[in-house]
Amino acid sequence: MNVSAWVWAISLVVLTAVLILDLVVIGRRPHEPSLRESGLWVAFYVGLALIFGVGLALTNDFTIAGEFYTGWLTEYSLSVDNLFVFVIIMARFGVPRQYQQKVLMIGIVLALVLRGGFIAAGAALLAQFSWVFYIFGAFLIYTAINFFRQGEPNEEDFKENALIRWSRRALPVSRDFSGTRLTVQENGRRLFTPMLIVLIAIGTTDLVFALDSIPAIFGITQEPYLVFTANVFALMGLRQLYFLLGGLLDRLVYLNIGLAVVLGFIGVKLVLEALAGNNLGFLNGGEPIGWAPHIPIWLSLTIILGTLAIATVASLIKSSRDRRAEEQVPVG
Repeated sequence: MNVSAWVWAISLVVLTAVLILDLVVIGRRPHEPSLRESGLWVAFYVGLALIFGVGLALTNDFTIAGEFYTGWLTEYSLSVDNLFVFVIIMARFGVPRQYQQKVLMIGIVLALVLRGGFIAAGAALLAQFSWVFYIFGAFLIYTAINFFRQGEPNEEDFKENALIRWSRRALPVSRDFSGTRLTVQENGRRLFTPMLIVLIAIGTTDLVFALDSIPAIFGITQEPYLVFTANVFALMGLRQLYFLLGGLLDRLVYLNIGLAVVLGFIGVKLVLEALAGNNLGFLNGGEPIGWAPHIPIWLSLTIILGTLAIATVASLIKSSRDRRAEEQVPVG
């Protein structure tokens, strides 16, 4: 895929304009969006991604569009898992609901910046060293095992990292929020508000999630343009999805198992592709390994979509059964 500089420029300008529009909407009237408002925005962003994929199919081919859709779906599902942690962070720091939109939007912008750096670094590494596929694949398999073992994240699982603990200890922080402001004047002193600590928590969490998501999408496609746009489209509707899902997040009890299967599959796919194009001297004399199969993009998309669908349906069935069992328990 040969992407010219002007296509990159137009894409960046358009996507930046959409994000700025989103920021203006939030800044004009901080509030907790209704389900209808959230649903319309999520549908808008999903529609944009689908239209973008159609454009790729028309200007390139269906394989390129398939790689974009598969990468976008993978990143979107991983982003939903991010929401579990965002919910925990918001609850832990007691962020008022009407200010959570802005916190999420700033977190998304931070995630885009961080992931942009990881994408550039990953693309440069893969261009120079094909053996990086082995590392990415092994890391994804390791992450999948951790996902499977840990299960659904809860508040007890969230541990404040060193940067958050240092910020709490070293910075003068006020007791209460002051809207979405980061500093406030109290008794003649300039203090930081708890909002700054929340943003540090969101930003560092985004960094950790980028370590998982970027190798995952490079397992789908090695085209930097597709990797970047899939990440952008996956993150752009995340703020509205947070409010749309609401309590539904607690019902997705098997999501982490589904994500574990997806990451494990992509990890194995990466290792197989690395074996098929092997050039490591100590492995098979530096020659490609003939038995390693190439997994076509249509099969990857089918497996990922099917896994996520099964995990979602199974989660909702289990949650419904658990709720009915609780209702049938006699009181007193």
